[in-house]
Amino acid sequence: MGHIYRAVTWNRQKRIYDLVLWGGIVLYLAVFMGFGAFLFPNITSESLLIRGTATCAFLLLHIVLSIGPLSRIDRRFLPLLYNRRHLGVSMFIVALVHAVFSTIQFHAFGDMNPIVSIFVSGSAGNLISTFPFQAFGALALLILFLMAATSHDFWLALLSAPVWKALHMSVYGAYLLLFIHVVFGILQDLSSPSPMAILVAGAVWLVGLHLRAAFIEKRTDKQLITAETFVRVASVGDIENNRAVIRTIAGERAAVFKYDNKLSAVSNVCQHQNGPLGEGRVIDGYITCPWHGYQYCPSTGKAPAPFSEVIPTFEVRVDGDDVFVATTPNALSQETPPANISSAKSESE
Repeated sequence: MGHIYRAVTWNRQKRIYDLVLWGGIVLYLAVFMGFGAFLFPNITSESLLIRGTATCAFLLLHIVLSIGPLSRIDRRFLPLLYNRRHLGVSMFIVALVHAVFSTIQFHAFGDMNPIVSIFVSGSAGNLISTFPFQAFGALALLILFLMAATSHDFWLALLSAPVWKALHMSVYGAYLLLFIHVVFGILQDLSSPSPMAILVAGAVWLVGLHLRAAFIEKRTDKQLITAETFVRVASVGDIENNRAVIRTIAGERAAVFKYDNKLSAVSNVCQHQNGPLGEGRVIDGYITCPWHGYQYCPSTGKAPAPFSEVIPTFEVRVDGDDVFVATTPNALSQETPPANISSAKSESE
């Protein structure tokens, strides 16, 4: 968390993460170019670098797009979210290297401006052989540039979380553009069916992951509707200690946490980046978002000083083993005493 804007800094964990990430990227490119030179002795090193950075960037994009649904399917993948932005920016840098070398090799030595050439070359004749697939790659790179340039929290606060999230959801548009870019690139040099098979397998993997995650989300979004002011959300035993269950009440997701023999309910939406608080846990007495570690007091919804973020809280009641939550949230920052589990059970008995 940061309450002021400052230059990007790296803690020990981020340094290790980035060293491993870029070590992996360099190793991938070295292996790709080594095998490529062995299998195709006549190919130039520039062509190998263009192909290597293209496949590396596209692989990294698949990893980036897989982290979100994997984390919703299985909590063990949640730590990958912490540095997803680093992974995304690294992917853009690799893609930019690919774009620069491709532009130099294929467009820099003609009579036309290289950027213009990307968008107009191959615009006539047979559809497959002359399709201007490079233009789709350039448009995708522009989207990825905007995402990388606005990856710092400064832009998140300046644009507001909804606008920032909408901008970064355009990554799916970039993926579609790149899919078209790669499909026609392969078709123009179809020496083997393997690249197309790998491309289709990657798309099927992503679609399958997102459909599975959407199915899980749909079950979470099954609304608990009642005319009463309180609605039953779970049994006490359904909630793990220092964890939460997520329920949709009156159109809003609420996270009901159990900690220190108490129960508290808050909005499931983190104020930092709309992260799912209910997938996090209580650490040192604070609800901690699994995405980037933002914290909130369970009883007030306030972030610890000097931070100013606040999330809505809901009143909680326990009757025997049944947990009830108010259907409307309290006013922001209002003190909402947690429900005591042991005393509620003893009164019911």
